[in-house]
Amino acid sequence: MTDSLTSTVLYEERGAVALVTLNRPAALNSFDRQMHHDLWAAFDQAEANPTIRAMVLTGAGRGFCAGADLSSFDFTPGPDRVARADPGPIIDQAFNPTTRRIQTLRMPIIAAVNGVAAGAGASVAMACDIAIAAPQASFIQAFSKIGLIPDAGSSWLLVERIGLARALALAMTGDKLPAQQAKDWGVIWEVTDDPVATALAMAERLAVMPTKALVATRALLQGATTRSLSQQLDLERDTQSAMGRTHDYFEGVQAFLEKRPAQFKGE
Repeated sequence: MTDSLTSTVLYEERGAVALVTLNRPAALNSFDRQMHHDLWAAFDQAEANPTIRAMVLTGAGRGFCAGADLSSFDFTPGPDRVARADPGPIIDQAFNPTTRRIQTLRMPIIAAVNGVAAGAGASVAMACDIAIAAPQASFIQAFSKIGLIPDAGSSWLLVERIGLARALALAMTGDKLPAQQAKDWGVIWEVTDDPVATALAMAERLAVMPTKALVATRALLQGATTRSLSQQLDLERDTQSAMGRTHDYFEGVQAFLEKRPAQFKGE
């Protein structure tokens, strides 16, 4: 099944996997407000279909996402210029909701980074559960080059992934981080010549696994560094108890005892 939501985001269902493509290639898939809304609509469409149990997010053309489309900001001289050019509102109304949606999807999401991921584009890639990049892809904290700070989650995600020293240097210099080095440093999972095909294959693998347990694992790991060990142990207990009430838990154990492949339903 293929369904194009709008021209700025393409949505396609391939069995149990949703393929979502940022589709403003002439602008390196940079975000304007419409693309945020179209992306949320794609998320809604996938989440509304119970047969969709994994997602791949990629970009059309030669880039993954170049962050915010600065041409959509109003820098026209005149009254209220500072207010009109203020990036705060669009961060609050668009970029932050996008990052939050990615991190709370009811299914695993894999970024297939086909080219440059700059600014908030790097944030979006890191916000996904797994990121797979093409050899020519790169990650750029471009904010300092225009007098801004990392946003859409990068100031948190970078430190979590690579530590303060490397995060500070990347954020301050705005230097390009090539795909292979991003893998070596722990920003992404894999580098491959065809990231979309590799991401789809992984998504198909995840789509037949216990979806609720995968998403619960995401939630546990995301906040691990902000909790004490004692708090994490309590949360593990409570989450494990919740998973113990799912169909997939009973099916998984039964399949193990019967020495057969488990037939998970994501329930």
